Amino acid sequence: MLKSNIIYTQIQKITAKLIEVNLSVEQNFPSNQNGVISYTGIHDISIAIKDFAYEEIYQKLEETKNYNIKMIDGALIQLLYDYQHGKLISHRLAFFPSPSLESFQNEPELYEDDELYADILAKNIVTFPIRFDFDPKNFKELEHPRTHVTFGQYKNCRIPVSTPLTPELFINFILRNFYNTAFTKHTDDFPVSPSSLNQTITDKEKGVFHLGIY
Repeated sequence: MLKSNIIYTQIQKITAKLIEVNLSVEQNFPSNQNGVISYTGIHDISIAIKDFAYEEIYQKLEETKNYNIKMIDGALIQLLYDYQHGKLISHRLAFFPSPSLESFQNEPELYEDDELYADILAKNIVTFPIRFDFDPKNFKELEHPRTHVTFGQYKNCRIPVSTPLTPELFINFILRNFYNTAFTKHTDDFPVSPSSLNQTITDKEKGVFHLGIY
């Protein structure tokens, strides 16, 4: 199991690198207080799970700077880990795309020569939030896997994931799939170290659609 200081250091390095390669436009560097790894400022996760329209949730998160990273297209990234007595007890890794890309899509000539924007200019893009949770205290086999991913705001969307994610794994997933042009250029800047986080998936959960990290 990775120690909290390793997770903290990964988030620091990721934040600095996203700034360096011009993918982050605003950021809150991580803090590590008694094993709770969050970010400076507000980190009230209840905002993101209330029954509000996604546009309202995004606006509130943005206004309160409730994120680690604000990406060039307005997407918000949260990296939250909670350790107790040296043991990881939960994490919340979330990606909130901007619900409006009109400033990019309506004036593409301002951005089309910059390859960093190549993946966000298409008018057929539909934005939706993604969240990876490690939440063993609420475990119910198949219904609420210890580690799961949620797409959109669907209440019962909890797809089993084989293991908790490190910050490196999560950022690699986000960049590879949603900022692929920039990621291809900067692949070496975002390495993924071998993970020593324990497998949390059950045999029954392996029997349904799941995401495996080995």
